Amino acid sequence: MGLTIGVDIGGTKVLGGVVDDGGTVLATTRRPTPADDVAQTRDVIVEVVRELAEGRQIEAVGIGAAGWIDATRSTVLFAPNLAWRDEPLKQSVSSATGLPVVVENDANAAAWAEFRYGAAEDAEDSMVLYTVGTGIGGGIIMGGQLVRGAHGIAAELGHVQAVPGGHPCGCGRRGCIEQYASGSALVRYAQSGAKDDQVAGAALLAKAGGEVGAITGPMVTEAAQAGDAVAIEAFRQTGTWLGVAMADMVQILDPQVIVIGGGVVEAGDLLLGPALASYSEQLAQRAKSPIAEVRPAKMGNTAGIVGAADLARR
Repeated sequence: MGLTIGVDIGGTKVLGGVVDDGGTVLATTRRPTPADDVAQTRDVIVEVVRELAEGRQIEAVGIGAAGWIDATRSTVLFAPNLAWRDEPLKQSVSSATGLPVVVENDANAAAWAEFRYGAAEDAEDSMVLYTVGTGIGGGIIMGGQLVRGAHGIAAELGHVQAVPGGHPCGCGRRGCIEQYASGSALVRYAQSGAKDDQVAGAALLAKAGGEVGAITGPMVTEAAQAGDAVAIEAFRQTGTWLGVAMADMVQILDPQVIVIGGGVVEAGDLLLGPALASYSEQLAQRAKSPIAEVRPAKMGNTAGIVGAADLARR
């Protein structure tokens, strides 16, 4: 049984795990991410790998990083929440640990985990993953392989334009779908709704101490689950835009399965209900033609390490 290590690096945490060839996580460890210090971040990754490798026969290391990774899966070209710019991560970690290293985008790694072991493990060759959190990430599998693009930075699904001239996005464009179907969008809808109708949003405002600007995503979820009309409407708007995005993807790629992951999906049918309704409405013209089945993600917080570890094995 070959063992590999997967490391999932985010803006706040470095999570590592030992993964077998069946996708089972055998051991994990976690460290805070020193996000503003390149050298310290590298040292933390090396510490995690060494701790997990101790006493085990490790074949390789896969690193999932939130950023743009070059075509050779070696260098982090840019990371929005970390200090990495053209960082030769593969070389530095491999030199320090003596192990082969593969670097991949974290959403790509999560997509691979869902395709191999999670919600789409029965798919024969194709899947699209949307990760709905503060922003929107994603990954695409076609022909049984990750679609990485000519430069390694394909599948930026959150930055497909939905509304020309719309809300400004952190990527520099305007009107990206991330601005309409993400956790950040959910909060914006809820804040606007509570400001406009304080009676309908009474439960939500109560959670925020009466301050519209203090409303957070978890508050919106809790209020919606309790029946708050403004919070429910915020989920409807978010889900409707997500359905539009999924329908567009079907028109372009025609995948077998679409998987929805990320923190916002924990709200369940509050998001998935309107997303599926919008998705079906958008594709109504296809009549009886088959379309991708939409499923919630299964791998949870382990997706990044399992996917990265499996990619390293390959």
